[in-house]
Amino acid sequence: MLLKHTPEMISERSALMINPAKTCQPIGAMYAALGIKGCLPHSHGSQGCCAYHRSTLTRHYKEPVAAATSSFTEGASVFGGQANLIQAIDNIFTVYEPDVIAVHTTCLSETIGDDLPQIFDKAIKENKVPAGKTLIGASTPSYAGSHVTGFANMVKAMAALAQPGGEKTGKVNIIPGWVEPADMEEVKRIASLVGVPITLFPDTSGVLNGPLTGVYSMFPEAGASIDDIKASGGAIGTLALGEWCSAEAARLLDSRCKVPCSVLDLPIGLQATDRFVDTLRIIAGQSVPDEIVRERGRLVDLISDMHQYFYGRKVALVGDPDQLIAMTEFLVTIDMVPVHVVTGTPGKKFEKRITDLVAGTDHTVNVRAAGDMFLLHQWIKNEPVDLIIGNSYCKYIARDEDLPLVRWGFPILDRQGHQHFPTVGYIGGLRLLEKILDALLDRQDRDASEASFELVL
Repeated sequence: MLLKHTPEMISERSALMINPAKTCQPIGAMYAALGIKGCLPHSHGSQGCCAYHRSTLTRHYKEPVAAATSSFTEGASVFGGQANLIQAIDNIFTVYEPDVIAVHTTCLSETIGDDLPQIFDKAIKENKVPAGKTLIGASTPSYAGSHVTGFANMVKAMAALAQPGGEKTGKVNIIPGWVEPADMEEVKRIASLVGVPITLFPDTSGVLNGPLTGVYSMFPEAGASIDDIKASGGAIGTLALGEWCSAEAARLLDSRCKVPCSVLDLPIGLQATDRFVDTLRIIAGQSVPDEIVRERGRLVDLISDMHQYFYGRKVALVGDPDQLIAMTEFLVTIDMVPVHVVTGTPGKKFEKRITDLVAGTDHTVNVRAAGDMFLLHQWIKNEPVDLIIGNSYCKYIARDEDLPLVRWGFPILDRQGHQHFPTVGYIGGLRLLEKILDALLDRQDRDASEASFELVL
């Protein structure tokens, strides 16, 4: 449905969200679980909930997403789903033979009060968990937080597997946050070039952007191994990329296993990637390799070449907190002007961070955490912009306001290929610049008169 009747007059709403800029916690938990090698995510709730979580991820990543469910009916909804989950654990290990089952809760199981640790303990005592197999679980009620919260909770459950006092690995843990599989590949590539041995978890590269071989494998030979995750307690340090998705897990490793942690922004754009590379350089104790220096130089060159088209252009942004913080800094770096920024995830710290990033420009910024896209549309009506950057749901606002749109973030449901191309690192920065400039110049060509419709700009 198009949004032709969105009013310009803004009124505060405390009990109603319209087109929320988020989805539910279990989707994030399921995505994180897919980043464990040999893991089958499990939705502790109804079949309908699991179908929604799977279909949303499938539509975004264009890959079949396997997951199991406790299949709540009326009885489990009233009396609890313990029997359903124990039976499911037995069936899953017997039939599908995963190495790990990662259970996340839903509204139903949270409302009835199911206790996952107690249920896991009972399943183990009843010999439902074969030797060498692992159960992990996260509390992810859909009525609180967002998909970002669910992702963070499941990653924290992974970090809880780390064994304190174990053998030192000499590796660095990197918790990449919610990014595309290609972004996780790029993080690993950069670390490898700098010479830093890492354990990346979760790691969906090769799982949700794998090749078409003609042979289906429920558990691809990819993802973070459970042994590596357990050994992460012996790492020399942890880098958490993003405060909202990754920081809690890193701090848990610090407190339980005495693995020191640093929280960086996602390495999107020039400055954030510089900080990431510099941190790796310090850890490795060596100079940045020439290949990375060349990649940085190409990004700087492209910024220089394109600057005239970016300067002063106003942008509206919608997405997840970690991504928006890094993108806002990048846009300010290239002299674009973020004027409206909305995330559906709660957090006043987000609003302050965005405000601080834009403070050096000549414009004020409208920013809202736990906001919705109805508000974003109203802001755009009151102060028009030149470009929208956000997920597929922005296309309705872009059409109504006749604005160019760059699809970025989650979910992207109406375009293909995004899971194969990184937007992190210097290489990812090149792609973002190309996408932004193409959108702006396509609009310029569309609106150009015959006299100014040129081949060379």
